[in-house]
Amino acid sequence: MGIFELILLSAGLAMDAFAVSICKGLAVKKLTVKECLICGIWFGSFQGIMPFIGYLIGTGFEKWISMVAPWVAFILLTLIGINMVREAFSEEAGEEKEDFGVKTMFLMAVATSIDALAVGITFVAVPVRVLAFGRFQNTIFAVITIAVITFFISSLGVKIGNLFGTRYRSGSVVIGGTILIFIGLNTLIDHLDTSGAMNDSDTVFGMLIPLIGTVLGSASVYAQKRKLSQRLRVLMAGASAGIMFSISVWGMIEPAAGGLGKSSSRAIIPVFLSFLAGVAIQYALDSIVPHTHAFVDITEGLKSNLREETKMMLSEIIHHVPEGTALGAIYAAHFIQADWIPASTPFFLALAIAIQNFPEALFVSLPVMEKGNGKGKAFFMGVISGITVPLAAVFVLIIMILFPPALPYVMAIAGGAMIYTTVEELPLMVGENDNDSAAFAFVIGFSLIMLLIFAG
Repeated sequence: MGIFELILLSAGLAMDAFAVSICKGLAVKKLTVKECLICGIWFGSFQGIMPFIGYLIGTGFEKWISMVAPWVAFILLTLIGINMVREAFSEEAGEEKEDFGVKTMFLMAVATSIDALAVGITFVAVPVRVLAFGRFQNTIFAVITIAVITFFISSLGVKIGNLFGTRYRSGSVVIGGTILIFIGLNTLIDHLDTSGAMNDSDTVFGMLIPLIGTVLGSASVYAQKRKLSQRLRVLMAGASAGIMFSISVWGMIEPAAGGLGKSSSRAIIPVFLSFLAGVAIQYALDSIVPHTHAFVDITEGLKSNLREETKMMLSEIIHHVPEGTALGAIYAAHFIQADWIPASTPFFLALAIAIQNFPEALFVSLPVMEKGNGKGKAFFMGVISGITVPLAAVFVLIIMILFPPALPYVMAIAGGAMIYTTVEELPLMVGENDNDSAAFAFVIGFSLIMLLIFAG
């Protein structure tokens, strides 16, 4: 585990403490530096102590753990992350009282740091390698880093809670849980990888880039004073569709044909069939999953009693599945050292998906808010919709590392699925007015991504 993973791990673990700190800040009528320091010290200390205890426990069983080390880390971190995401769905508000006493803070510090105990065990399975010293010294550095980052995040949480209330709570917990799941999956990939490409761990976490676009798009509801204009919505939808098409054609289908052999005219047949398979898979998702298209209130899929905002979120989740598949496939090409895909393509593809995730997240959060829900819930729903991309990407990456010959076929499948979902959604987003603006936005999005892919 390098410094980048350690920082992400620390931030992920701190999200529970951050959420609780926001609630504590909400209860304070007149906030001073004292309250911020109290939360920071309590939560930071326990987030540092717990993983160290976990490491000491794990060291006693090092021989056993090393046999299943990557799987232990994967299961523990994934379960912790899933539990955090599950808790974020809870409707219970949990009002806090202005109590910063020892008993209250001790119980809260323990409750928010239990996850870190399990993480400490994973330090035996996946040693920290930051300093040019032994494992123990690196572990000490890791727990201090976790403690310091938690201290600052918790102190900031109290201030945010005092200023804005609990609007960020659900979103922060979801993001923290997702980061932990991602690290667990990354650990498993590291174990499965035989090419040595995983030594460049910063590149692996490039798959989190699309989540940045999702978070920024979802957070836009906090700055939104009025409804999104029809013209701006049309431009954003058109550009997003153009980006999707360009990724599908130049990032997926064209390279897939090259991977199967450019010199053979028969290469197009498996690409063609895989393309149709992707269309069929996406059509099946569209027909089965209950979802509502934003702004036009058209509901598809099986009948369900789900809330309207949940169905709008599901509409973007199934839209993001092929994007995650495409991202995982293109990173897999890098890991298995496929010479038919440029080394720069994974980053540019992740950046392109992040750009088009911005309006798509906004197209979830904004309608949810317009339905009468709070901005906090709207932000939360938007973030959830985009988490599909990095998680699906890592799952696909694992499969591709296990079965490298399937890579061109999966890329063509992703291309077909993305084109189907784009064609199916764009007319609903644009409507009957201002089609010229949508067309020009589409062309701009398509051409820019094409330029990025080929120029890189």
